[in-house]
Amino acid sequence: MEALTILALSWQHLLIVAVIVLILFGGKKIPEMMKGLGSGIKEFKDAVKEDEKKPSEESKNNTSTTN
Repeated sequence: MEALTILALSWQHLLIVAVIVLILFGGKKIPEMMKGLGSGIKEFKDAVKEDEKKPSEESKNNTSTTN
């Protein structure tokens, strides 16, 4: 239970983290990082969807070849 309270951040904590990130990376670099993060998430979702399709396609192919 104590671990959950450690991870609970208030808006003040998030504001401090945002300011530190802005200082470290600058205003120009942050949009590039977010774009890269977004494309990475999109690729991950596409890969998960592709992996979910493969077993269903394989099962359809196996049932049609056994008949």
